[in-house]
Amino acid sequence: MNFTVSSSLLSSRLQTISRVINSKNTIPVLDCFLFELRGTKLTLTASDPENTLSTSLDVIESSEDFSFAILSKILIDSLKEISEQPLRFEVNKETLELTIYYLNGKYVMVGQNADEYPSAPVPGEGAVKISIPNRVLSSGISCSLFAAADDEVRPVMCGVYFDFTPENVTFVASDGLKLSRCRDYSVTGAEKSAFILPKKPATLLKNLLSKDEQEEVAVEFDGRFATFTMGEYELVCRLLDGRYPNYNAVIPQNNPHKLIVDRAALIGTLRRVAIFSSQVTLIKLHIESGKIVVSAQNIDFSTSAEESITCSYEGVPMNIGFRASLLIDMLNNIPGQDVVIELADPSRAGVIVPAEQVENQELLMLLLPVMVAE
Repeated sequence: MNFTVSSSLLSSRLQTISRVINSKNTIPVLDCFLFELRGTKLTLTASDPENTLSTSLDVIESSEDFSFAILSKILIDSLKEISEQPLRFEVNKETLELTIYYLNGKYVMVGQNADEYPSAPVPGEGAVKISIPNRVLSSGISCSLFAAADDEVRPVMCGVYFDFTPENVTFVASDGLKLSRCRDYSVTGAEKSAFILPKKPATLLKNLLSKDEQEEVAVEFDGRFATFTMGEYELVCRLLDGRYPNYNAVIPQNNPHKLIVDRAALIGTLRRVAIFSSQVTLIKLHIESGKIVVSAQNIDFSTSAEESITCSYEGVPMNIGFRASLLIDMLNNIPGQDVVIELADPSRAGVIVPAEQVENQELLMLLLPVMVAE
């Protein structure tokens, strides 16, 4: 069995799907790529126990249909060193010896039986099917993924919650200290449905989405699995099992004190001042009409810092503490020049929203405060 394919195209596709492969696998065949040749269509697959990422490309010529698996690392490393040219693959169907011929030489390696490679699961009967524009899916994941938890004690929090209703789709993530909710009104579901996408496939999906905002992603899911089909790639993943908390219930509704501040300027101030804080990067904000005073100190090393920044503020003067790293993460994931921070009192969560929302989108973030000395 033999076929010929472009070296740069093959190398690019293999590097993309290799992101799903774990550094250590309990199932040896998952260290491999699966090659499946059907006519002139070559399908490449990479998997871990929970996720499967595949892509298809056209070969220049082929002799017959065949499948085999080959170690991913040696194949990727060898193809990196070859400039753009046709590669001819010859596979001995009996011994699975693989020979790759290129311009001035050849590689020889031994493959594995394709039958040992696990097949990707698919959503069952009654699965929900929804089409989501690239722009909406990319924005929703980007604005929420950073807030997902790493706490294995609460696995349902370790992912992005997709909440479809007849009015909108909402992307939510939270770790108990921070929460991000991105609601988009341009996508709706026929009925209420939801799933929790784990962090790894969410990250893979974010990196796979093309820059073409008009392109659509076909999403199909049931209670256990979800399939995302986009362009030349298809991602199948196992979903997190469990009931996601009522995220709307934790968002304070009455926040009479509002300040508007330049987002980039506040990030710069927080980064400089946080250097002088303790290990938990606790910073204090003193907010009054016209300015915010950001301060931090480390008693163990007798260091401190203080910096003021102009703002527009409506409310009584207030001191409130936050973890600088969490606040910076939130500000980095909010679009636009200015942000609005809504507060009730120093013991209640602060609500952060962009001063100008993206069209058809409503982004809201929430951060719990840390008690500070007056």
